[in-house]
Amino acid sequence: MDRNTKSLPPVGPLVFFEAVARTGSFTQAAQELFITQSAVSKQVKKLEENLGFPLFTRKHRGVVLTDPGRALYEGVQPALESFRETVQRVRKWYDQNTISVVCTHAVAHYYLFPRLAHFQQQFPDVIVNVVATNQLSASLCLEHDFGILYGAGKWPGLSTVKLFDEIVYPICSPGFAVDQIETFDELQKQSLIQIDNEGWDVMNWNDWLSRFGQQFKPTGKVITYNQVTLALNAAERGLGIALGWEFMAREMIEKGAVKPLSQFELRTGFSDFLVHSNKAKLSNACKTFEAWLLQSTADDQ
Repeated sequence: MDRNTKSLPPVGPLVFFEAVARTGSFTQAAQELFITQSAVSKQVKKLEENLGFPLFTRKHRGVVLTDPGRALYEGVQPALESFRETVQRVRKWYDQNTISVVCTHAVAHYYLFPRLAHFQQQFPDVIVNVVATNQLSASLCLEHDFGILYGAGKWPGLSTVKLFDEIVYPICSPGFAVDQIETFDELQKQSLIQIDNEGWDVMNWNDWLSRFGQQFKPTGKVITYNQVTLALNAAERGLGIALGWEFMAREMIEKGAVKPLSQFELRTGFSDFLVHSNKAKLSNACKTFEAWLLQSTADDQ
């Protein structure tokens, strides 16, 4: 058997040839392939020039295969069909073992990533793709296997299961002298790290203070960042006091990278939820991931 690929005609035109031979029409082949009739004709002509013989005889109502054209079709058609079936089988296998999760940058960085290494060790055949965006919505979650949404837990078209409650308190580096801070006025005299939440839903100092019936009237320096991860990193490096979410700050506190001002703890009444389409049939990989993530989260609480 000659396995030298140089002896083969260009593979692309074979697809066009097979469609014309099967339908008996350049027009029908073009409609099936969603291209113009002239484009199909050019590809078939390219194949005929490469092979050195005509493949079709043009008739008034369509085309018929020449003898060498029929011989070629009898070999090409089952080969292409086998190729299509192989591709579908591989795609089905890939899709069943691949999971997509959409969430915010902060949730991906502080919640998912620390867990995914352990998941991959336990389930090496499952691939978890993470899409991070701060323009997160219920409709966007429907485009993925899972989403992690913040709120009250009710969104049209989504099944939900609670992961963790939202608990927010100020955090700062261990070197910050905060032992004497007991009032909101004393807190607002410090260097504060603010989050610019324009265009997305995240709590900042204005929102947090209002939950205590206070106004944001800082008398100290205020530094602003547009990402939660940046604000927490700035607090860790001693640039000021930032708002820290329990699920993000817990590991940093345990490692001694930051310390909490727990006397100002706020439980918002909202939570983060693992969500997926209530019409979707979860693959075995998705079921495995969901059960594992819920257990991993429960173990940390």
